[in-house]
Amino acid sequence: MGLRDFLTKSSQSKDDLVSERLCATFGELELVSLSEMPMRQRVEVCGEIRRMAVKPRAGIPAVEIEVSDGTGELTVIFSGRDRIPGVGHNRGLTLSGVAHMEGTRRVMLNPVYRLLPKPGQ
Repeated sequence: MGLRDFLTKSSQSKDDLVSERLCATFGELELVSLSEMPMRQRVEVCGEIRRMAVKPRAGIPAVEIEVSDGTGELTVIFSGRDRIPGVGHNRGLTLSGVAHMEGTRRVMLNPVYRLLPKPGQ
């Protein structure tokens, strides 16, 4: 790594570095990127879990997960659950389902998911 590369890397924000890492990680899976994901059509996407919370919806427990692939974000809601085994922060997963807009955010309800191996496994 030369001085120019070091200075370029050090001037990037933390968010830019995270986005770059996620794009490199999930780009090789050749799935639809979250920024280009069509609404109201079945699609398979992937990303890394950035945030998790249990938020009741209409009085029913629901796990709400925010996923990012470096190009965009997707909110995934698993209704009727208060936990999902194996799912945790910074874990990669693929999701298959139909997304829609809820206000300004993209949301996918109860998708089929598959956990990706942790780095180094």
